[in-house]
Amino acid sequence: MNIVKIMRIIVAVVGVLAAIFLVRIIGVGDDEIKAGQDSVVQPLMYMAYVALILTIAAVLLFTVINLVKKPAVLKQTLINVGLFAVVVVIGYVMSSGTDLDLKPFVSKGLDVTESTSKYVGMGLITFYILTAIAILAMIYTGVKKLFNN
Repeated sequence: MNIVKIMRIIVAVVGVLAAIFLVRIIGVGDDEIKAGQDSVVQPLMYMAYVALILTIAAVLLFTVINLVKKPAVLKQTLINVGLFAVVVVIGYVMSSGTDLDLKPFVSKGLDVTESTSKYVGMGLITFYILTAIAILAMIYTGVKKLFNN
């Protein structure tokens, strides 16, 4: 049997089980869940964890198989991962970590340090850079189509 067929069967089974569990959760209602009836929700959480792990494993497996079969795709993927790493490093360098008063967080018992603040700033700056790149790419594509027609 082909691996794609096996994965389709697994996806179908997980989808049917998810639908059954969704109907069960909706049938129980919020009031009963809030009242402490974890026996309905907890197995569903484990099912979600298993589904997530299986999905990640399938994505990684098919990605590796595809990259091994097509070396040109592997080269382009490594270039893209490298460019993404450069953007993350730029975000890390640009983030100071000292632009936030940490006293309110510490007084509430939250474990927020300058390094935590720096990582959050890095994530935000990386997001801003990637958003700007995406917007510029859309504008470039639109302008290119205007002049090619």
